[in-house]
Formats: sequence, structure tokens, C-alpha cells
Amino acid sequence: MTQHHLISSIFRKEVLAMSAYKVAKAEGLIKLDAMENPYRWPEALKAHWLETLKDCPINRYPDPEAQVLVQTLRVHDQIADQYAVLLGNGSDEIIQLLLMALPPTASVLAPSPGFVMYKQISDCLGLNYYGIPLLDENFELDLPAMLATIEQHQPAVIFIAYPNNPTGNLFNEASIHNIITTSQGLVVIDEAYAPFANASFMASLGQYDNLLVMRTVSKLGLAGLRLGYISGNPEIIGQLNKIRLPYNINSLTQLSADFALTNKALFDQQTQRICTDRTRVFNQLNNMDGITAYSSSANFILFKTPENQADSIYNAIKQQGVLIKNLNPQGGQLKDCLRVTIGTANENDAFIAALKNSLER
Repeated sequence: MTQHHLISSIFRKEVLAMSAYKVAKAEGLIKLDAMENPYRWPEALKAHWLETLKDCPINRYPDPEAQVLVQTLRVHDQIADQYAVLLGNGSDEIIQLLLMALPPTASVLAPSPGFVMYKQISDCLGLNYYGIPLLDENFELDLPAMLATIEQHQPAVIFIAYPNNPTGNLFNEASIHNIITTSQGLVVIDEAYAPFANASFMASLGQYDNLLVMRTVSKLGLAGLRLGYISGNPEIIGQLNKIRLPYNINSLTQLSADFALTNKALFDQQTQRICTDRTRVFNQLNNMDGITAYSSSANFILFKTPENQADSIYNAIKQQGVLIKNLNPQGGQLKDCLRVTIGTANENDAFIAALKNSLER
């Protein structure tokens, strides 16, 4: 049997048809492509953190329920005791868990463009994925199209990123409530960028049995820990817990995340700085000829370049030592679009200078 026949006889057709999720190499570059917090911890805090890790019993399995960390998250994100919390290895694992739990004929719905992993994992599992295009350049939900798709296909899960990635905007709140009310399935509000948005559906959990709120600590400044969580109706979370792999949150992540989240003041300060710099970068972009920046409630900005120049501008910026995200290949509403993460003041200045140089070529 040839290697090709071996592979085609073993793997599902959905897997064979997929492309792997590619992460751009960033060695030697200013990294503004992945929505990370650019700030490291003060030395004194780092020393205190390392002290807490010294006695970590890594010869033992971690607490499978991560009880101490869950309680810290409840306090940090104001999650009432009546709602269950399930932790994942980043929110990606939670999306995967949720979709793995569905029947093979299930439908999944999300606005488009949106977070790529909703579609990536749905396609991998052979589910019926429906991406509903956002409206115009305001990137607002097309509520009639969403409601019509819900009525026609009765999706088991609807994902709504709030704020949305890659557009950065907060969708109309009333439209989201309408979708939750209409849906017979689960509605997951993905609040990965909540620290920068001052908006949340966490307080709405009590209004709807089918609402779940998902968050991550990655954008807050802990991307290296790979920790996400989903909160909501204990009976629903209980079903997901059945297929969660045991010990999925390792001991070092549990200790580190708990330590970090109890130092809330530091992250609040960093988040405020990022939001202030976001306004400055937004204004600088919109003062450039040929550039249109879109208002953002996240820690990144989507912007449109002159027609058919996005690829060359992206490459020219990279040649000057700055890595951002090229969304032009995705086409549709993202044609001619690039996305930049808000970095430190110096990193932002380097990006703006590189972009200016690229436009003048």
C-alpha cells in the first residue's frame, strides 16, 4: 500500500480536505499579529510568582477540577455561584469540546468574518457550518439573515464573538438578545477581548437557559498559559465535562493563573495603557491617505489599504521588521485589509513608521 493510499484509507475526508492552522514565524520581528499583551511583569512580581511555583508538586497529577483557580476566576470575572465553570486549554479546546459533543448532522452558525476556529473545528468534525456575512463596512450583524438561518437550519450552537475578531467591533446588543431568544440551540458569547471592551453578557446568564459565556486569559496578558473557560447552566456544562479530558489544566498553569489574577491591579493598568494607545494608533491610521481604520473595542485594529496593495504593504512592513496580520487572502469583506495588534508605544511607533514608508514606495 502506498503512503497516499494508507493516509486516504485511514483519515476522514473532512480532515484530508483541510489545511493546518498556520502561525507566522516571528523571530527577530516586532510581533503585532496575534493580539498578545506586549507587557511583561515587573521583576519583583516575577520573583514572587517563581516563589509560588517552587513547591508545585509536579510529580502529582493536577487538581482535575482546578477548584482554587475556578474560585479566583469567579471573583475576578464576577461569575455567580449558581453557574458552572469549565476550564479549557485555551478557549480553542472549549470550542472543540462543545462541537465534539454534537450529533454528526448538527449545524453550527456564526457571523462572517469571525474567529477562524469556529469553522475550522466544525469542518474537521464534518458538521454543517453556516457563516453569515456581516453588513457593509460597519461589520454589524445581519439580523434578518441570522434569524432566517436559525429558522431554516436550527443550529445546535451559535458562536458570537463580542467584540468580534478580526473586525474589533461590538455587535448590537439588542440583536444578540434577539438571536438568543429565537435560538432553540446554545448561544456562546465569546468574550475573548472583554478586558478591552467594557461590555459583557455575563450578567445575562440568568435570563436564558441556552446562553453560555466563554472567556480566555490570553489577551489579558497570559497567552503562554493557554487557559480559557466557559460559564453557564450547570446541566449544560455537566454534559461538556463528560468529554473533557481529565487533568486538562496542568499544575503550573493553575498556580500561575491564580497568582496572576490575584494581581488584578497590574493587568488593569496594562489594559488601560493598551486602550489609550489603541485610540492614538487609530487616529494616526485614519490620518494617512488611502488608509481606513475601523473602530475597535479590542486590543487590535483592522484597517483597509488602497485597492490591491494589501499584500505588498504587508510584505514591505515585514521587511522593516514588523509582523502584522494579512487578512486580504480571506477575501470578501476582508479584501485589502490588514490587522495590527496594539503593542508598546515604541512598537506602535515602529509600525506606523513602517506603514508610512510602505505607502510612499
